[in-house]
Amino acid sequence: RIGSAGALQDEIKLRDIVIAQGACTNSSYVKSFGLGELATYAPIADFTLLSKAVEASREHGVEAHVGNILSSDPFYAPEGHGKNDEWKRMGVMAVEMEAAGLYANAAYAHKRALAICTISDHLYRPEDNLSAEDRQTSFTTMMEVALDTAVKIDAL
Repeated sequence: RIGSAGALQDEIKLRDIVIAQGACTNSSYVKSFGLGELATYAPIADFTLLSKAVEASREHGVEAHVGNILSSDPFYAPEGHGKNDEWKRMGVMAVEMEAAGLYANAAYAHKRALAICTISDHLYRPEDNLSAEDRQTSFTTMMEVALDTAVKIDAL
């Protein structure tokens, strides 16, 4: 998956790339896999894809942020930004909406999955938001990293 995300951490800036090693979630989607009411599942990326994406980002001169992201049903919590404080405190890098479901589906199907996102907003600095035009035209590095990752995986 490639797409946009909203930054939570202070050191992450607009247009930075984040690669999701893990995807926390506030969604109940993972429960649909029948793991039981008390079970929790930690959706994670495929390590080979992850390592090749980090390698590709470095080849593009980009030091991507690698770690946890949050796949949230609402991108912006109705309560405002305060609901994200706990995720930020736990070191979660950014918020998006799809990675946890993608990782859970991939695990269930015994497939590889990875989410690479470009930061389009900063949830703690509302003045830091890309325009719609910037979102359409400035995510090329993320796309190049993803394509190069696919080539690297295909060569294995």
